[in-house]
Amino acid sequence: MHSGITLFSTSLSTIVVIMERWSRGLCDPKKTEHLLSLDGAKERLHLFKANLLEEGSFDAAVDGCIGVFHTASPFYNDVKDPQVELIDPALKGTLNVLGSCAKAPSIKRVVLTSSVAAVAYNGRPRTPEVVVDESWFSDPEVCKQNKMWYVLSKTLAEDAAWKFVKEKGIDMVAINPAMVIGPLLQPTLNTSAATILNIINGDSADLLLYLGITVVKDQAKPGVSSKCGKVEQSQKSEVSDALFLIYGFVYDGSHGGLGSAMEKLFGSLYLGWIILCGGWWSYVLKLKSEAEICSFILLFAGSKTFINASFGWVNVKDVANAHVQAFEIPSANGRYCMVERVVHFSGLVEILHKLYPDFQLPEKCADDNPYTPTYQVSKERAKSLGIEFIPIEESIKETVESLKEKKLFSH
Repeated sequence: MHSGITLFSTSLSTIVVIMERWSRGLCDPKKTEHLLSLDGAKERLHLFKANLLEEGSFDAAVDGCIGVFHTASPFYNDVKDPQVELIDPALKGTLNVLGSCAKAPSIKRVVLTSSVAAVAYNGRPRTPEVVVDESWFSDPEVCKQNKMWYVLSKTLAEDAAWKFVKEKGIDMVAINPAMVIGPLLQPTLNTSAATILNIINGDSADLLLYLGITVVKDQAKPGVSSKCGKVEQSQKSEVSDALFLIYGFVYDGSHGGLGSAMEKLFGSLYLGWIILCGGWWSYVLKLKSEAEICSFILLFAGSKTFINASFGWVNVKDVANAHVQAFEIPSANGRYCMVERVVHFSGLVEILHKLYPDFQLPEKCADDNPYTPTYQVSKERAKSLGIEFIPIEESIKETVESLKEKKLFSH
């Protein structure tokens, strides 16, 4: 199950198109109340329903708009058919949105929320001295070999988007964020904030699920090792990145109407509960070897550990600002990586410990292997948009305080 949004902006209002499959959509108050309660929403916010896989589904919403922010991309952890569940919606969905844009001469620019997933996975080493930049493109063959289906979906979708807009003469800019954290607007936990919450809870199980980590048999594949097997990172849902954008737009009052639509992505966040509940047994049944089963048990034992992985992190307000600037600055073009810093989970624990010394945080890694190395991501192009990155320490603090405020945990 997946859902998401694409945002269309007219000169006077914001249109939110909710892409849905098998869910209540516009009738679900959990997915609309926080949007409809925003200042000016009654006059400026318009909700539509569309289908990513249906050609022409966005034509009516696009008509008369000057800008499109396409942020929706499906994400599943328990993937049975990657082509149907991930790749087709991401790839065909992006092309269907762009197809509607091609019919609307009023549109000045499209801003595509892509991901570092479409940047960094090409088989090249990522070590502390390596600087990843916008010239990097993830290699579909590497993604296939390592069964990184979500990464593959984002890679193929962005590649197809660039080819399409070149052919049709559409002005498009891509934003490629990493893990997006910071304050939440919506009342419910989302994927990126869950990574911080799970560190606080010392619960590797939920985090591994949220990040799309699956147990694999091939010990040569890159990933996070346990004592009995190896697990592979298929990356987190970038849906959560776009999800967070709403806060940043509302934070800057001048863009409140435009950005309020971004929050619509929140509808997909109950995916975590689906995975944790309905997806469990189908997942367990896929395990074929004793090593895989043992690894699964270790991962889900609920021990107070942090996982052996390194990810890029960025504040939601910076990502939201980048989208706005990418739309409004005439000279903006191409791709913009949005990563304040790449940090290993041990580093996140250290930051949390300094900020909240009373928290009972994990003290050990989930395995005994050398830590997954960090790497650098260039900030030069992001700075050209006027982005001054909020330090990860502040982002983590904002995340924790927001989790408290929303009563998503008590500590």
